[in-house]
Amino acid sequence: MTDTSSSPSPSAGGTGSDARPGATPTKRGLFSQLELDARLLGMVGAFVLVCIAFNVVTGGQFLTPRNIFNLTIQTVSVAIMATGMVFVIVTRHIDLSVGSLLATCSAVMAMTQTLVTPEWLGLGLNHPLTAPITIVVGIAAGLLIGAFHGWLVGYLSIPAFIVTLGGLLVWRNVAWYLTNGQTIGPLDSTFLKLGGIGGTLGETWSWIVGIIAVLATLFALWQARRAKIAHDFPVKPVWAEVLMGVVFTGMILAFVAILNAYQVPSRRLERAFEAQGLTMPEGYTAGYGMPISVLVLIAVAVVMTLIARRTRLGRYIFATGGNPDAAELSGINTRLLTVKVFAIMGVLCALAGMVASARLSFHSNDIGTLDELRVIAAAVIGGTALSGGIGTIYGAILGALIMQSLQSGMAMVGVDAPLQNIVVGAVLVFAVLIDIIYRKRLGAK
Repeated sequence: MTDTSSSPSPSAGGTGSDARPGATPTKRGLFSQLELDARLLGMVGAFVLVCIAFNVVTGGQFLTPRNIFNLTIQTVSVAIMATGMVFVIVTRHIDLSVGSLLATCSAVMAMTQTLVTPEWLGLGLNHPLTAPITIVVGIAAGLLIGAFHGWLVGYLSIPAFIVTLGGLLVWRNVAWYLTNGQTIGPLDSTFLKLGGIGGTLGETWSWIVGIIAVLATLFALWQARRAKIAHDFPVKPVWAEVLMGVVFTGMILAFVAILNAYQVPSRRLERAFEAQGLTMPEGYTAGYGMPISVLVLIAVAVVMTLIARRTRLGRYIFATGGNPDAAELSGINTRLLTVKVFAIMGVLCALAGMVASARLSFHSNDIGTLDELRVIAAAVIGGTALSGGIGTIYGAILGALIMQSLQSGMAMVGVDAPLQNIVVGAVLVFAVLIDIIYRKRLGAK
């Protein structure tokens, strides 16, 4: 299986010149011609309904630029880990340690900034090299721990459930011992920019990034069409390709416009001008724009999607998840592959820890608590099959956004934290049930 929805089979009907040479044109419905994934549409529909419902209940406060901005930065850390959880679940494993591993990586990075670089290296907290060194050390820690998990699972044949359940307990308390149970802060000012509101692109650069994203999306659609034509596969009608391009363009530019609409408080702008020895012009306003943490998520999503779709590693991951025995007989080193998958998961936990601690502006002992539930739920809601072999990166990110929307919406209407977790758990079980029903119906067709 692959990360994408399966392409129409060579025998699939086309319309007009889009059909295979010699094929009989058949009349197809709108959704069929657009080649829309029914499950993806369901997730998008669920997300829209959740947003509308909470917006009504909160008196229009849920869909304000401020809340959408906060929703995006709150989603990033879970979404980053959810992309890695797709690979783990696709290969028929599970990782229950991601929240604890995030905490350990966050603790390592916090101690690097407050102890290693200033006292051991003499660089000082806000030295230009402090943030890069911190990030490299954190990623290295995540990589080593993740690879160690993969070695235990792949080479010692210990079930991933047991390895990562042990990791959940071990790494949470390793983080505690690293910091002596203390909250660590303040953190490096450059590092804090990776957390969200403390580091944004501003309106102009947000538009530039949005336009680049639009051009990249349109190029990807064009390339996909060229590839299908080159391999003599059926393609969408031209109008359908144009419609999809318009929809994606509208979504990207609307997202940027909403982020730019969240205005920086005037007092903060005044302090920024005063720091430069200037007087702020009367009536001057500025929007926050796109958070840098969202750029990190976009970069992770692009890289993970390319790995899944364009690399040998991605093909091996989905082939192994689809049929482990056949994959091993075909020459795939499934043990080494397991190490690589968990190593990737470890790196992503480190990146998530970086974003989460930067957003909080300090490291705390409870950082990442229950994130394992949210990450697994995001992947499953996003269409990753627990039986293995099926999953999408974009689906996991959308699943994370749905989960965070539920939690944020419930918090805004005053729902207690215990009841929020009850709802999240119920949604996870319901998502698995829907997945089972969906797979059965597909198999029956």
